Amino acid sequence: MPSRKLKVTLTLSPIGRKPNHVRTIQALGLRRIRATVVHEDTPIIRGMIAQVAYALRVEAADDAAATGSGRRAQKTKERSA
Repeated sequence: MPSRKLKVTLTLSPIGRKPNHVRTIQALGLRRIRATVVHEDTPIIRGMIAQVAYALRVEAADDAAATGSGRRAQKTKERSA
C-alpha cells in the first residue's frame, strides 16, 4: 500500500514571523515564496504544518506530481502533449 504524500507550498514570507515559525518553515524544506516540497503524511509533518498553516498551502500529492512539480515540469508536460 503506497504511503500518502502531501504537497506543501510556501505562500507568505517568513520575514517578521516568530523565530520558531521561521525554523519550522525551514525544517519543512521551504526557502522561498512559492517553493513546493513533497513530504510523507506523518503526524510529525502534520504538526509542523499546523504550526505555520497560515503561511502554507497544502494539497494531496499524487505520484505523478511527487516526481516532478513546478513550472518546469508543467512546461515539459505541455510540450509533450
